[in-house]
Amino acid sequence: MLRRTVTALVLLAIGLPAVIYGREFYFLLVGIILAGGAWEYARLYRAVQYEPNEIVTIGGVLVIATARFFFKEYAIMTLVIFALLAMTVHVFAYERGRDQAALDFSVTVTGLVYIGWLGSYLLDLRYAPNGVWWLMFILPLVWAGDAGAYSIGAVYGKHKMSPRLSPKKSWEGYIAGICMAIYVGALFAYAYSSLGPRPLSGLINPWQGAIIGFVISAITPLGDLGESMFKRQSGLKDSSNIFPGHGGFLDRIDSWIWGAAIGYFILQIFIL
Repeated sequence: MLRRTVTALVLLAIGLPAVIYGREFYFLLVGIILAGGAWEYARLYRAVQYEPNEIVTIGGVLVIATARFFFKEYAIMTLVIFALLAMTVHVFAYERGRDQAALDFSVTVTGLVYIGWLGSYLLDLRYAPNGVWWLMFILPLVWAGDAGAYSIGAVYGKHKMSPRLSPKKSWEGYIAGICMAIYVGALFAYAYSSLGPRPLSGLINPWQGAIIGFVISAITPLGDLGESMFKRQSGLKDSSNIFPGHGGFLDRIDSWIWGAAIGYFILQIFIL
């Protein structure tokens, strides 16, 4: 527990200034996180004899994130180019005798889309209008849902949510996570719109915050279950051990990716 707490404090000390300062500092942090996630993703599949192309996967994720940050009008074209590049690489692999090249291609492209494209919503959310505050509103909802689900599920969880993928997850924990995120959403919406500098005044109220908390916490556990699926198939407990007590990059961001994407579209459609 001590190691886990120390790691969390170190990550917070690095991440919070990056979120607040933004610009290249934040881009660099997100780029490292996504590249690390892409490396772990390829590692998971290589453990079960798939061969996603690591250069295309990791490089593509970085280039896609760069396009989304600096050259947004070329972002979709960048994704298409790397999908074509992946096809080219794996076609040649098949000609060299790799009979599973078509499946390898699917794994590579999924990594580009899942980690590169979806992961880049961490950038889009930060650079929406008032983005620093929206990011510090959406991500705490994800964390609140995780904390509520873990604390209640560990003690009172009786009904398994997904026995094959994540035996420790329970429906009791899932409901507790939703309730916690609803509360935190209402609280943060009130604080950001009514207290101090009121950065989101006129943009959100506690009822809206509660609804967003419900939506985020109801859907983002899918990201955690999805990463568990990757790990179960690979036979590995964690995506890596780069963060003591916390596992790897994917273990940290599996829910953040979906939270950022869902939060961004909620803001674009209903608020901004």
